[in-house]
Amino acid sequence: MLWLAAGSPEFGAAVAGGRVEYVGGTLANLPSKAEGRVNTSDPKTLVFQARGQDMCVAYGEINLLEYGQQTGRRYIMALAISPLLLLSRSRKHFLTIGYKDGDGNQQALVFRVHKNDVRALLASLEARTGLKLDYQDDEARKAGGG
Repeated sequence: MLWLAAGSPEFGAAVAGGRVEYVGGTLANLPSKAEGRVNTSDPKTLVFQARGQDMCVAYGEINLLEYGQQTGRRYIMALAISPLLLLSRSRKHFLTIGYKDGDGNQQALVFRVHKNDVRALLASLEARTGLKLDYQDDEARKAGGG
């Protein structure tokens, strides 16, 4: 039975890209904190899919790929549970995509990327756009594989 499931198209059809949360940018019609996926499986178009809204950007229009990490200490949890948690750090992975829209205006999308999807998403975007990723710090360079 497992062999049949593994052979079915639905089982093997993994979507290239990654889980993200839209943090902000220049587009007013996308709500902040919208969770979804950045899909890089199309060879010509990047697609952000979030709850009934799809936003597409042609790879050729993308002119900026920037990646960085923000690290925050878990103070509230540490005070409530244990002071040892002050040594624990939480890393957040941020991706900024800059592009020209159909009217020639510069636009920006800022996403928080799920930690398990960072490397694959960054590699996909570099390959699809032909751009070199701009790392904002050394920790980001290590996490992104660069």
